Amino acid sequence: MSALPDEEPSGGVSVHPGQGSAGDTETVAQLEGVSRVYSMGAEEVHALDDLSFSFGSGEYWAVMGSSGSGKSTLLNILGCIDRPTRGEYRVRGQAVSELDDDELSELRSKELGFIFQSYNLIPQLNVLENILMPVLYQENPEEGIEERGRVLAERVGLGDRLTHRPAELSGGQQQRVAIARSLINDPALILADEATGNLDSKTAGEILELFDELHAEGKTILIVTHEPRVGERADRILRLKDGALEGIEDNRR
Repeated sequence: MSALPDEEPSGGVSVHPGQGSAGDTETVAQLEGVSRVYSMGAEEVHALDDLSFSFGSGEYWAVMGSSGSGKSTLLNILGCIDRPTRGEYRVRGQAVSELDDDELSELRSKELGFIFQSYNLIPQLNVLENILMPVLYQENPEEGIEERGRVLAERVGLGDRLTHRPAELSGGQQQRVAIARSLINDPALILADEATGNLDSKTAGEILELFDELHAEGKTILIVTHEPRVGERADRILRLKDGALEGIEDNRR
């Protein structure tokens, strides 16, 4: 696995096993020689092949690649939904392989925020209740968490929609609820999967502006997308091909 010719990834990314770290920036998530292999009868499918890199605090990344490149598999690993076949994945220094299922659920609830293309809101719950959903998976939620939910609803422009249910909201409003939900526990890493895929161009632009604002506030964001205009908003683009790292582009230049 290597970078593109004459390209030296920077800003907390190591593309060679065992090299690099986030430097002076806190490493939020780190993969060390991570592979994911699926058995398909007598054949093995290498969905990810020996990936090593890290994401630093406050960075904004886009993951891009064609269908079958490994984007979804990488997202599942980063989101602790799936485990590597080989290699190690760490979240804030904690090796995921050392955690049992309950501990993994706790880490996922506290350290990771998820935003999905289809929003994944619960139809029976109103805006505030959907925002607070991740708290229900914690043994000892923080005091004042409901007030934090109200503040986040205001932050994404839905302060006057707290009692509305998803069916009463537009697609853009539902995605704003999902963004607020992803922030309720102040996660170390926000993972967004094709977050603008179901939205019209105007609404998608508004959501991307919200991501820009969150990044400016110091949030660490990783968005999986196939849309160039979405990837260009990120500081860096990580490109995958056939489960391997094809290259890293720095949009800050």
